[in-house]
Amino acid sequence: MNVVSGGYHCYVIHVVGFVWFAYMVDIDANNHEGLYMTKFDSAGNNHADSLLLEPKDNLEEMIQAIRDDGFVYLPNVLDAAQVEELRSKIDGLTANPESNDVDFDGEFGSSAVGTNKHIKVCFNRDAHFLQYLDKEPVIDIEEAILGEDCHAIGMTSWITGPGRADQALHADYQPIEVPEELLLSGQVEIPVFISTAHFYLDDTTEELGPTKFIPGSHRAGRPPKSRARDSHSKDKVNSWRGVQPQSALVNAGDVVVFRSDVWHRGSSNTTANQGRYLLQVHYGRKFVHKFYPPYMNFRFDPDILAQASPRQMRLMGDHPPGPFA
Repeated sequence: MNVVSGGYHCYVIHVVGFVWFAYMVDIDANNHEGLYMTKFDSAGNNHADSLLLEPKDNLEEMIQAIRDDGFVYLPNVLDAAQVEELRSKIDGLTANPESNDVDFDGEFGSSAVGTNKHIKVCFNRDAHFLQYLDKEPVIDIEEAILGEDCHAIGMTSWITGPGRADQALHADYQPIEVPEELLLSGQVEIPVFISTAHFYLDDTTEELGPTKFIPGSHRAGRPPKSRARDSHSKDKVNSWRGVQPQSALVNAGDVVVFRSDVWHRGSSNTTANQGRYLLQVHYGRKFVHKFYPPYMNFRFDPDILAQASPRQMRLMGDHPPGPFA
Protein backbone atom coordinates (compact mmCIF):
# COMPACT_ATOMS: atom_id res chain seq x y z
CA MET A 1 0.00 0.00 0.00
CA ASN A 2 1.40 3.38 -0.93
CA VAL A 3 2.23 6.02 1.65
CA VAL A 4 -0.31 8.82 1.56
CA SER A 5 -0.37 12.33 2.93
CA GLY A 6 -1.08 12.35 6.64
CA GLY A 7 -0.65 8.57 6.82
CA TYR A 8 0.56 6.35 9.63
CA HIS A 9 1.66 2.74 9.97
CA CYS A 10 -0.77 -0.06 10.83
CA TYR A 11 0.33 -3.48 12.08
CA VAL A 12 -2.19 -6.09 10.92
CA ILE A 13 -2.16 -9.47 12.66
CA HIS A 14 -2.61 -12.45 10.36
CA VAL A 15 -2.35 -16.17 10.83
CA VAL A 16 -1.01 -18.93 8.61
CA GLY A 17 -1.66 -22.38 9.94
CA PHE A 18 -1.11 -21.94 13.65
CA VAL A 19 1.54 -19.20 13.35
CA TRP A 20 0.81 -15.58 14.24
CA PHE A 21 2.61 -12.78 12.47
CA ALA A 22 2.15 -9.09 11.83
CA TYR A 23 3.10 -6.86 8.95
CA MET A 24 3.10 -3.13 8.52
CA VAL A 25 1.01 -1.20 6.04
CA ASP A 26 0.32 2.48 5.58
CA ILE A 27 -3.12 3.90 6.31
CA ASP A 28 -4.50 7.30 5.43
CA ALA A 29 -4.91 8.98 8.82
CA ASN A 30 -7.48 11.31 7.31
CA ASN A 31 -9.82 8.42 6.49
CA HIS A 32 -9.23 5.90 9.29
CA GLU A 33 -12.17 6.87 11.49
CA GLY A 34 -14.84 5.18 9.39
CA LEU A 35 -12.69 2.08 9.04
CA TYR A 36 -11.55 1.51 12.59
CA MET A 37 -13.46 3.67 15.07
CA THR A 38 -16.89 3.08 16.53
CA LYS A 39 -19.10 6.12 16.12
CA PHE A 40 -19.66 7.60 19.59
CA ASP A 41 -21.41 10.84 20.48
CA SER A 42 -19.54 14.10 21.01
CA ALA A 43 -18.72 13.11 24.61
CA GLY A 44 -17.28 9.79 23.50
CA ASN A 45 -20.16 7.80 24.99
CA ASN A 46 -23.28 6.06 23.77
CA HIS A 47 -25.87 4.96 26.31
CA ALA A 48 -28.72 4.11 23.95
CA ASP A 49 -30.86 1.20 25.14
CA SER A 50 -31.27 -0.35 21.70
CA LEU A 51 -28.99 -0.76 18.74
CA LEU A 52 -29.34 1.31 15.63
CA LEU A 53 -29.74 -1.54 13.15
CA GLU A 54 -28.96 -0.40 9.64
CA PRO A 55 -29.22 -2.81 6.69
CA LYS A 56 -26.22 -2.87 4.38
CA ASP A 57 -26.47 -2.67 0.63
CA ASN A 58 -23.73 -5.10 -0.39
CA LEU A 59 -21.22 -7.64 0.86
CA GLU A 60 -18.44 -5.08 1.16
CA GLU A 61 -20.54 -2.95 3.52
CA MET A 62 -21.51 -6.04 5.54
CA ILE A 63 -17.88 -6.97 6.05
CA GLN A 64 -17.04 -3.39 6.97
CA ALA A 65 -19.78 -3.40 9.61
CA ILE A 66 -18.18 -6.42 11.25
CA ARG A 67 -14.83 -4.61 11.25
CA ASP A 68 -16.35 -1.43 12.67
CA ASP A 69 -19.03 -2.64 15.05
CA GLY A 70 -18.28 -6.34 15.49
CA PHE A 71 -21.62 -7.40 13.97
CA VAL A 72 -23.87 -6.89 10.97
CA TYR A 73 -27.67 -6.84 10.78
CA LEU A 74 -29.40 -8.74 7.96
CA PRO A 75 -33.17 -8.12 7.73
CA ASN A 76 -35.70 -10.49 6.18
CA VAL A 77 -33.35 -13.38 5.52
CA LEU A 78 -36.29 -15.74 6.16
CA ASP A 79 -39.90 -15.19 5.16
CA ALA A 80 -42.86 -15.93 7.42
CA ALA A 81 -43.34 -19.47 6.11
CA GLN A 82 -39.66 -20.33 6.64
CA VAL A 83 -39.79 -18.92 10.17
CA GLU A 84 -42.85 -20.99 11.03
CA GLU A 85 -41.36 -24.17 9.57
CA LEU A 86 -38.07 -23.68 11.39
CA ARG A 87 -39.88 -23.11 14.69
CA SER A 88 -41.83 -26.31 14.12
CA LYS A 89 -38.63 -28.26 13.39
CA ILE A 90 -37.04 -26.91 16.59
CA ASP A 91 -40.14 -27.99 18.53
CA GLY A 92 -39.71 -31.47 17.09
CA LEU A 93 -36.13 -31.95 18.30
CA THR A 94 -35.65 -34.04 21.43
CA ALA A 95 -32.81 -33.62 23.89
CA ASN A 96 -30.01 -36.17 23.90
CA PRO A 97 -28.04 -35.92 27.18
CA GLU A 98 -25.01 -37.59 25.56
CA SER A 99 -24.84 -34.64 23.16
CA ASN A 100 -24.98 -32.08 26.00
CA ASP A 101 -28.54 -31.18 25.02
CA VAL A 102 -30.81 -29.72 27.69
CA ASP A 103 -34.57 -29.44 28.00
CA PHE A 104 -35.65 -28.06 31.35
CA ASP A 105 -39.38 -27.95 30.75
CA GLY A 106 -41.11 -25.92 33.44
CA GLU A 107 -37.92 -25.29 35.42
CA PHE A 108 -38.28 -21.53 35.17
CA GLY A 109 -41.74 -21.35 36.65
CA SER A 110 -44.07 -21.49 33.66
CA SER A 111 -46.06 -24.67 33.28
CA ALA A 112 -46.57 -24.20 29.54
CA VAL A 113 -43.61 -22.47 27.96
CA GLY A 114 -41.12 -22.18 30.83
CA THR A 115 -38.51 -23.97 28.82
CA ASN A 116 -34.82 -23.68 28.26
CA LYS A 117 -34.40 -26.14 25.40
CA HIS A 118 -30.94 -26.19 23.85
CA ILE A 119 -30.17 -28.76 21.14
CA LYS A 120 -26.69 -29.16 19.62
CA VAL A 121 -25.59 -30.02 16.05
CA CYS A 122 -29.12 -29.64 14.68
CA PHE A 123 -28.03 -30.37 11.11
CA ASN A 124 -27.26 -33.95 12.20
CA ARG A 125 -30.73 -34.39 13.69
CA ASP A 126 -32.94 -33.34 10.78
CA ALA A 127 -31.95 -32.70 7.15
CA HIS A 128 -34.12 -29.56 7.17
CA PHE A 129 -31.35 -27.77 9.09
CA LEU A 130 -28.75 -28.38 6.36
CA GLN A 131 -29.94 -25.31 4.44
CA TYR A 132 -28.97 -23.10 7.39
CA LEU A 133 -25.32 -24.06 7.00
CA ASP A 134 -25.07 -22.07 3.78
CA LYS A 135 -27.99 -19.66 3.84
CA GLU A 136 -27.22 -16.53 1.82
CA PRO A 137 -26.08 -13.86 2.47
CA VAL A 138 -24.84 -15.32 5.76
CA ILE A 139 -22.49 -17.82 4.16
CA ASP A 140 -21.10 -15.16 1.81
CA ILE A 141 -20.12 -13.07 4.84
CA GLU A 142 -18.63 -16.05 6.68
CA GLU A 143 -16.50 -17.12 3.73
CA ALA A 144 -15.33 -13.55 3.23
CA ILE A 145 -14.20 -13.03 6.84
CA LEU A 146 -13.09 -16.60 7.68
CA GLY A 147 -11.88 -17.89 4.32
CA GLU A 148 -13.53 -19.94 1.62
CA ASP A 149 -12.37 -23.10 3.43
CA CYS A 150 -14.17 -22.20 6.68
CA HIS A 151 -16.55 -24.67 8.27
CA ALA A 152 -19.46 -24.80 10.69
CA ILE A 153 -18.15 -25.54 14.17
CA GLY A 154 -21.66 -25.91 15.58
CA MET A 155 -25.38 -25.32 15.18
CA THR A 156 -27.64 -24.99 18.19
CA SER A 157 -31.33 -24.27 18.65
CA TRP A 158 -32.82 -22.50 21.64
CA ILE A 159 -36.22 -22.09 23.17
CA THR A 160 -35.80 -19.74 26.13
CA GLY A 161 -38.80 -19.42 28.39
CA PRO A 162 -39.69 -16.95 31.12
CA GLY A 163 -37.46 -16.82 34.15
CA ARG A 164 -33.98 -17.24 32.75
CA ALA A 165 -31.66 -14.73 34.41
CA ASP A 166 -29.61 -12.20 32.47
CA GLN A 167 -26.30 -13.52 31.22
CA ALA A 168 -23.14 -11.74 32.23
CA LEU A 169 -21.45 -9.67 29.55
CA HIS A 170 -18.95 -11.90 27.76
CA ALA A 171 -17.01 -12.63 24.59
CA ASP A 172 -17.46 -16.10 23.13
CA TYR A 173 -13.80 -16.42 22.17
CA GLN A 174 -10.91 -13.99 22.41
CA PRO A 175 -8.23 -15.26 19.99
CA ILE A 176 -5.44 -13.00 21.22
CA GLU A 177 -5.23 -10.19 23.75
CA VAL A 178 -3.90 -6.85 22.50
CA PRO A 179 -3.65 -3.48 24.29
CA GLU A 180 -6.82 -1.55 23.63
CA GLU A 181 -5.05 1.60 22.52
CA LEU A 182 -3.40 -0.24 19.62
CA LEU A 183 -6.76 -1.47 18.34
CA LEU A 184 -8.51 1.87 18.80
CA SER A 185 -5.76 3.73 16.99
CA GLY A 186 -5.86 1.32 14.07
CA GLN A 187 -2.23 0.27 14.53
CA VAL A 188 -3.35 -3.36 15.05
CA GLU A 189 -6.37 -5.26 13.77
CA ILE A 190 -7.26 -8.75 15.00
CA PRO A 191 -8.81 -10.94 12.29
CA VAL A 192 -11.99 -12.91 12.89
CA PHE A 193 -11.46 -16.54 13.90
CA ILE A 194 -14.97 -17.55 14.96
CA SER A 195 -18.28 -15.98 13.98
CA THR A 196 -21.90 -16.72 14.86
CA ALA A 197 -25.13 -16.15 12.96
CA HIS A 198 -28.28 -15.68 15.04
CA PHE A 199 -31.45 -16.55 13.14
CA TYR A 200 -34.20 -14.83 15.12
CA LEU A 201 -37.61 -16.50 14.97
CA ASP A 202 -39.69 -13.99 16.95
CA ASP A 203 -40.41 -10.30 16.77
CA THR A 204 -38.11 -9.36 19.63
CA THR A 205 -39.14 -7.04 22.43
CA GLU A 206 -37.31 -6.08 25.62
CA GLU A 207 -39.61 -8.42 27.53
CA LEU A 208 -38.75 -11.40 25.33
CA GLY A 209 -35.05 -11.17 26.17
CA PRO A 210 -33.08 -9.70 23.26
CA THR A 211 -29.39 -10.25 22.63
CA LYS A 212 -27.45 -7.19 23.78
CA PHE A 213 -24.23 -6.01 22.13
CA ILE A 214 -21.67 -3.30 22.78
CA PRO A 215 -20.74 -1.99 19.32
CA GLY A 216 -17.01 -1.87 18.67
CA SER A 217 -16.10 -3.74 21.85
CA HIS A 218 -14.05 -6.29 19.92
CA ARG A 219 -11.43 -3.54 19.94
CA ALA A 220 -11.13 -3.85 23.71
CA GLY A 221 -8.54 -6.52 22.93
CA ARG A 222 -9.65 -8.65 25.89
CA PRO A 223 -12.76 -10.30 27.35
CA PRO A 224 -15.03 -8.22 29.63
CA LYS A 225 -13.12 -9.40 32.72
CA SER A 226 -9.41 -8.81 33.01
CA ARG A 227 -8.76 -12.23 34.56
CA ALA A 228 -11.78 -14.49 35.05
CA ARG A 229 -13.28 -15.71 31.77
CA ASP A 230 -16.38 -17.30 33.31
CA SER A 231 -19.30 -15.44 31.75
CA HIS A 232 -21.36 -16.15 34.89
CA SER A 233 -18.76 -14.86 37.33
CA LYS A 234 -19.98 -12.52 40.06
CA ASP A 235 -17.12 -10.21 39.06
CA LYS A 236 -19.22 -8.66 36.34
CA VAL A 237 -18.32 -5.88 33.93
CA ASN A 238 -21.33 -3.99 32.59
CA SER A 239 -19.88 -1.56 30.04
CA TRP A 240 -16.93 -0.71 27.83
CA ARG A 241 -15.66 2.86 27.55
CA GLY A 242 -18.95 4.04 29.03
CA VAL A 243 -21.05 2.14 26.48
CA GLN A 244 -23.77 -0.08 27.92
CA PRO A 245 -25.04 -3.26 26.22
CA GLN A 246 -27.68 -2.35 23.63
CA SER A 247 -30.62 -4.51 22.61
CA ALA A 248 -30.95 -6.02 19.14
CA LEU A 249 -34.69 -5.50 18.67
CA VAL A 250 -35.17 -7.50 15.50
CA ASN A 251 -38.08 -9.12 13.69
CA ALA A 252 -38.74 -12.77 13.01
CA GLY A 253 -36.65 -13.79 10.00
CA ASP A 254 -33.84 -11.33 10.70
CA VAL A 255 -30.24 -12.42 11.27
CA VAL A 256 -27.34 -10.86 13.14
CA VAL A 257 -23.83 -12.10 12.32
CA PHE A 258 -21.21 -11.25 14.94
CA ARG A 259 -17.55 -11.98 15.61
CA SER A 260 -16.66 -14.02 18.69
CA ASP A 261 -14.74 -11.27 20.47
CA VAL A 262 -17.49 -8.62 20.49
CA TRP A 263 -18.95 -8.18 23.97
CA HIS A 264 -22.55 -9.33 24.27
CA ARG A 265 -25.02 -11.12 26.50
CA GLY A 266 -28.40 -12.76 26.52
CA SER A 267 -31.09 -11.05 28.59
CA SER A 268 -33.92 -12.41 30.68
CA ASN A 269 -37.30 -13.37 29.28
CA THR A 270 -39.82 -11.52 31.42
CA THR A 271 -42.96 -12.40 29.45
CA ALA A 272 -45.76 -14.32 31.11
CA ASN A 273 -45.64 -17.42 28.95
CA GLN A 274 -43.81 -16.86 25.65
CA GLY A 275 -40.70 -18.76 24.63
CA ARG A 276 -38.03 -17.10 22.50
CA TYR A 277 -36.94 -19.18 19.48
CA LEU A 278 -33.43 -18.86 18.07
CA LEU A 279 -31.13 -20.82 15.79
CA GLN A 280 -27.39 -20.24 16.15
CA VAL A 281 -24.88 -21.28 13.49
CA HIS A 282 -21.24 -21.03 14.54
CA TYR A 283 -18.44 -20.82 11.96
CA GLY A 284 -14.67 -20.99 12.29
CA ARG A 285 -11.56 -20.90 10.21
CA LYS A 286 -10.54 -24.28 8.85
CA PHE A 287 -8.11 -25.02 11.69
CA VAL A 288 -10.64 -24.14 14.42
CA HIS A 289 -11.98 -27.24 16.13
CA LYS A 290 -15.58 -28.33 15.47
CA PHE A 291 -17.83 -28.59 18.54
CA TYR A 292 -19.94 -31.64 17.74
CA PRO A 293 -20.84 -33.42 20.98
CA PRO A 294 -20.47 -36.17 22.05
CA TYR A 295 -17.11 -35.54 20.36
CA MET A 296 -15.20 -38.84 20.33
CA ASN A 297 -18.50 -40.69 19.95
CA PHE A 298 -20.04 -38.31 17.42
CA ARG A 299 -21.28 -39.97 14.24
CA PHE A 300 -22.84 -38.33 11.21
CA ASP A 301 -26.24 -39.62 10.14
CA PRO A 302 -25.54 -41.16 6.70
CA ASP A 303 -29.10 -40.48 5.51
CA ILE A 304 -28.62 -36.76 6.21
CA LEU A 305 -25.18 -36.68 4.58
CA ALA A 306 -26.71 -38.18 1.45
CA GLN A 307 -28.92 -35.09 1.16
CA ALA A 308 -26.14 -32.52 1.64
CA SER A 309 -24.72 -30.41 -1.19
CA PRO A 310 -20.94 -30.32 -1.79
CA ARG A 311 -20.76 -26.92 -0.08
CA GLN A 312 -22.69 -28.20 2.91
CA MET A 313 -20.40 -31.24 3.07
CA ARG A 314 -17.37 -28.97 3.21
CA LEU A 315 -19.00 -26.89 5.93
CA MET A 316 -19.44 -30.09 7.95
CA GLY A 317 -15.73 -30.87 7.60
CA ASP A 318 -15.25 -32.60 4.25
CA HIS A 319 -12.11 -30.64 3.40
CA PRO A 320 -9.67 -31.60 0.64
CA PRO A 321 -6.25 -32.85 1.72
CA GLY A 322 -3.85 -30.18 2.90
CA PRO A 323 -1.31 -29.41 5.63
CA PHE A 324 -1.71 -31.63 8.71
CA ALA A 325 -4.13 -33.87 6.76
